[in-house]
Amino acid sequence: MKTLPPDVTALYPFEPHFFETVDGRMHFVDTQTGTRGNVVLLHGNPSWSFLWRDLIKALSAAGFRCIAPDHIGMGLSDKPQKYLTLADRIAHVEALLAHLGIEKFSLCVHDWGGAVGSGVAGRHPERIEKLVITNTAAFRSQNIPRRIALCKAAGIGPFLVKYFNAFAWPATFMSVTKKLSAAAKAGFLFPYASPRERVAVANFVRDIPLNSAHPTYATLCAVENGLESLRDKPMLIAWGGRDFCFDDTFYNEWVQRFPQARTLYCKDAGHYLLEDAGDRIIPAVCEFLAQ
Repeated sequence: MKTLPPDVTALYPFEPHFFETVDGRMHFVDTQTGTRGNVVLLHGNPSWSFLWRDLIKALSAAGFRCIAPDHIGMGLSDKPQKYLTLADRIAHVEALLAHLGIEKFSLCVHDWGGAVGSGVAGRHPERIEKLVITNTAAFRSQNIPRRIALCKAAGIGPFLVKYFNAFAWPATFMSVTKKLSAAAKAGFLFPYASPRERVAVANFVRDIPLNSAHPTYATLCAVENGLESLRDKPMLIAWGGRDFCFDDTFYNEWVQRFPQARTLYCKDAGHYLLEDAGDRIIPAVCEFLAQ
């Protein structure tokens, strides 16, 4: 594993843990101690568990055990040069939780972590205690921004993402409304320094299913159908209102599907809402999970 630079380690001071999946070694944060329950935090693309760093610190201080994996190909996990699907990623998380002996847990999700986490939760609703939904989707949609569609376009899209870092790098300024510190920007970009390290970033975009012929379409349909089994779960929907990707149509879909959910809408925050509105989001999440 590459060594994190000191300025990034200062923001992300967690001991590394690893688990062997069928597709490679998965890195994960595990605070291990905590008497108030387990919280599993799932990131999306092109971030990694670094996204959750401040929430992990706050939840750990409040007595929760936090488990935050890096999806295979992302963060500090192995970078296999192959296409992994949503179904693969759901299986990886299920295997990690089985390995750790985690039975009951609350779930925090963001971006692609929403589809992955909802896939796990919908298959095991009896194990879910609470849900925190942040700028994500777990249902079909044709609403794809042009800049995402460009990165998805066959040939040119993967080329731009892998060789010009045209996904992770733009995210450091397009996904926020407040300028990232130099250390935070370095943290988000650290795992994706070379074309070989950006294969999963490109393939996550490739795995967005827009029609029934896509190999992940059936899996996403199953994830969407599984949301019904979560309707009675306590839920907090925390949202950045200036997200260029997961805009208000996705927020409204979540609220319509889960009308009983608590909501925290931060109209001035972008896609990386914990960077823009962490001072509001993190206390609300801690209070919600502690109730």
